[in-house]
Amino acid sequence: MTATKGLEGIVAAKSSISSIIDGILTYQGINIDELAEQATFEEVAYLLWHGKLPTQAELDGLVAQLGEYAAVPADVIAGLRLYPKASNSMAALRTAISSLALYDGEANDMSREANYRKAVKLQAQLPTVVAAYARIREGKEPIAPKQGVGIAHNFLYMLTGEEPAQVAIEAMDKALVLHADHELNASTFAARVTVATLSDIYSGVTSAIGALKGPLHGGANEAVMVMLDEIGSVANVEPYIQNKLNNKEKVMGFGHRVYKNGDPRAKHLMQMSRQLGELNGDMKLYDMSIKIEDLVTRQKGLKPNVDFYSASCYTMLGIPRDLFTPIFAVSRVSGWTAHILEQYEDNRLIRPRAEYVGPVNQHYVAIAKRG
Repeated sequence: MTATKGLEGIVAAKSSISSIIDGILTYQGINIDELAEQATFEEVAYLLWHGKLPTQAELDGLVAQLGEYAAVPADVIAGLRLYPKASNSMAALRTAISSLALYDGEANDMSREANYRKAVKLQAQLPTVVAAYARIREGKEPIAPKQGVGIAHNFLYMLTGEEPAQVAIEAMDKALVLHADHELNASTFAARVTVATLSDIYSGVTSAIGALKGPLHGGANEAVMVMLDEIGSVANVEPYIQNKLNNKEKVMGFGHRVYKNGDPRAKHLMQMSRQLGELNGDMKLYDMSIKIEDLVTRQKGLKPNVDFYSASCYTMLGIPRDLFTPIFAVSRVSGWTAHILEQYEDNRLIRPRAEYVGPVNQHYVAIAKRG
């Protein structure tokens, strides 16, 4: 047996949920460009869970169900109040989502019907938890979710307490569509490994959140915003980026292991960044991002990934940068749960081997004779 570092190029599962073939991302065979331009996030969640786009009646039923499940148990909110104000936002989300299982009477019911209901509950409740945590740490009271509106609308409303502009709703909805699934990425694989033991869906999503927390996965968009803050102005872009390139330092938000000719999601987020800059009357972040992209692409041949423009989009929506990765989870839980349901349908314990590289022919030595 020979190890493959990072399992690169290893096919570990069969899946019908999403694909990346020749640089084209699809959900259930539908090109991400079509979905980003035409679908709502609720339609995409239904597509990932059911393998087809919903009829109007099916979509209305899902929206109603999401609204019904969106409220979070009072004890979970009380728990959020006990977290240290300086807690890492993803650590807080990981803990809160794990605790939701304690208040779900179906948590350990492994029937297909119960697992689907739990998938919908998790999708409904993640936005509520993220918004509630964000307000509590600022000394504000959480805002209850509204009925009859989409997840993007509801999240922005619960976060700010104000009715969001239509452009903001559309931007957030598109961001959720673009982040919903991405084949067998690190967090999705973590979720599938966990539930392959026949552990519950809450355990699987908690595992996924733990994987997403890392800066090489979901945390990259926050790192992009740190970079933009450090640069500060369009005039500072060239010397800052040139210094990084000269010193062979990584420029966050560029390159991707599975995309050699550019991440297909990035162009949609670039357009959103421009639209939100125009809405806010402040194009600085967009202009900085465009200039960074030009420098890095010309000199290194690297193109922006999904994290690069999402940083400026979320900032222009008034979202603190340490909530960027929790928002990623708000979207990706649709994909995680779709993969979890798929794993349950044709399960086999995921148990790879390791290539042993340690010492051989060792023997036990009595403690008195050890040097």
